[in-house]
Amino acid sequence: MTPPRRAAVTAGALLIAGIIGALAFSEVEHPVLTATVSLTKIPPNAGRLSAGGLLELATAGVSAGIAIALYPVLRTYSQGLALGAVAFRTIEAAMYAVAGVITLSLPGLARQYAQPAGPGRGQVQAIANALAGVRQDAILAGVLAYITGALMYYCVLYRERLLPRWLTGWGIAAEVVILAACVAAAFSNNPVTSYTPLYLPVLVQELAFAAWLILRGFSPRAAQPRAATSPAPAA
Repeated sequence: MTPPRRAAVTAGALLIAGIIGALAFSEVEHPVLTATVSLTKIPPNAGRLSAGGLLELATAGVSAGIAIALYPVLRTYSQGLALGAVAFRTIEAAMYAVAGVITLSLPGLARQYAQPAGPGRGQVQAIANALAGVRQDAILAGVLAYITGALMYYCVLYRERLLPRWLTGWGIAAEVVILAACVAAAFSNNPVTSYTPLYLPVLVQELAFAAWLILRGFSPRAAQPRAATSPAPAA
């Protein structure tokens, strides 16, 4: 297996893992964790919430891994954009990790809330609501970092025709749609993940992107080193 083929398969597998992880932790946490936290609902669902937090942490690692897997191919054509994609998707991973740690901390707060001799319930509830707000902002920041990183590698893939342009152009358009969801979330109290219709284009596109990378890989020119430009011979 050539290095570009290996990079394509790895990135495709990580894309699928990231999609599954994001959908899984969203489904696991949604009945319990919303914009405001009801600590009385957490104890019966503590295991569910802990599983969601662990899935968030795992998905965070996958997010950075996608850009890292693409980097060896993309750096041949634009090292700056390739490094930028890795940097922004690493920021995305860090933001998701913050969200995951907050999720894992909420069952402990719920136990404190249930203890009669503990600190005041109002104080504990205020801390939980503040953490939920930080988590919501961290996810929003993570999505913005994801959009920036994804646009960087889609631009290289589109410009250099390493993948079909209909696929990479679709990716660029889908990222712009998610950007609209981020703008809407920034000016409202709604989490960015609540704008489900705006996520559908990128969800379908990333599934197609992953399938193409695994089944077809990059275009043959990705396996060929770029020819160095030399000055024209003197007349």
